[in-house]
Amino acid sequence: MGFTIFGLSDQLLQGVRDAGYSVPTPIQSLTIGPVLEGKDVIGCAQTGTGKTAAFVLPILHRLSAVKPAGRRMPRALVLTPTRELAQQVQDAVREYGRRTPIRSVAVYGGVGMEPQISLFRKGVDIIVATPGRLIDHMERGTVDLSKIETVVLDEADRMLDMGFIKDMKKILHRLPEKRQTLLFSATFSNEIASLSSQFLRDPEKVSVGERRNPAESVTQHFYAAQPGSKAELLRHIIEKEAMESVLVFSRTKHGADKIARRLEKSGVSTTTLHSNRTQGQRQRSLDGFKAGRYRVLVATDIAARGIDVDGISHVVNYDIPQYAEDYIHRIGRTGRAGATGDAITLVGPAERQYLRRIESFIGKQCHVKGYAGFSPSVEKPISGNSGRPVSNESRPVATGNGRSPHGPRRGHSRTKGPQDRNPRHPSAKPPRRRDGKAAAKPGRSKRRGFDATAAPPRKKKQPRKLDSFSSDGAAWSNY
Repeated sequence: MGFTIFGLSDQLLQGVRDAGYSVPTPIQSLTIGPVLEGKDVIGCAQTGTGKTAAFVLPILHRLSAVKPAGRRMPRALVLTPTRELAQQVQDAVREYGRRTPIRSVAVYGGVGMEPQISLFRKGVDIIVATPGRLIDHMERGTVDLSKIETVVLDEADRMLDMGFIKDMKKILHRLPEKRQTLLFSATFSNEIASLSSQFLRDPEKVSVGERRNPAESVTQHFYAAQPGSKAELLRHIIEKEAMESVLVFSRTKHGADKIARRLEKSGVSTTTLHSNRTQGQRQRSLDGFKAGRYRVLVATDIAARGIDVDGISHVVNYDIPQYAEDYIHRIGRTGRAGATGDAITLVGPAERQYLRRIESFIGKQCHVKGYAGFSPSVEKPISGNSGRPVSNESRPVATGNGRSPHGPRRGHSRTKGPQDRNPRHPSAKPPRRRDGKAAAKPGRSKRRGFDATAAPPRKKKQPRKLDSFSSDGAAWSNY
């Protein structure tokens, strides 16, 4: 069964064949028909099952069938959580619709707004945008969304996780009420259900596979890693398995840079992808990884949804994600479109709690084992003249105030604190009289307004008499 059963135009069918596809995936088979009929759809499927083509193909068919009268204005809007995913959808629109007159533009941050405004003025049919940059254009009045017929919320669960809920609602409220709304997500949480009930009308729900289970084409491996040995273990596995296209996930941006530096130092060509890099740097890293110039791409979870690279053989979880859903999204980058792949997770002693969350989420036990043939190198302890390790506790610690670490030197008093200046301070010692007896405790005496410990009133400062030199320079005189 091919794509001809959907009644798509000849131009689209040729574009699909040019892209190398002949048989639709399950999510495409269940979604394309209802979208062509104009129905609202909620699509829930695992990452890498072809959700992009499931909405791009019917949108291209509907838009190309009707030629707009007058000035060309946007008629379809696709919202994505990341720049990479926006560019990925834009590439799919261009690839499938290369034989159609449909124009599209990708709108995201990190680049100038003027080129995007210029394309808006020339006229586009489809806008693929991230919420933040689209709102910038809306507030400036550089984009007109009054003719939108279809809106797509792609990777809606990730947009909610990234805090775009307010931006999404703001955009949806600005669109025409009479429209088609499509929502696609890898998971279907309560928040997604609430969003769909608010903005979708009698949607048709499409679900493929169990959302808690990884794709069957992905083989999972869990290896124990001793503290401080993850980088060495990662390098060992890459060389031992002769990996050529590896996607490594780090929990933090600085961690991704550190992993990349370690691998580069070991002779493994590596690049990074995270939000601290400019859009040009991110695009060059992704293009270089696709072209095979880099064996390893180290990325963060924010960029996980936007990576669509054919032929990724291995996904490595250098850091176990805190949320089990992110684990499913990560390993979904391999084993795509019917291919097989391997997912490797390095488990440190402090990450057992995250592993238990994954086990509870997927309903299976993850067996952790040591990697055969790997023994981490042991760092030599810092030694003194005797060859024994020197304990930090036996070393005098500098105080940072120029004094000896063992305390104040003889003849030098300590710095006075508030207890010396304020007799009412809790730690202040009671004052002593000259005869050795304790003075009266701080407080008021029977005489009204008299404080026994109060300091005597200070005398008013008198102007000092100045000395002046006589004109003849012979004598001093008081002035």
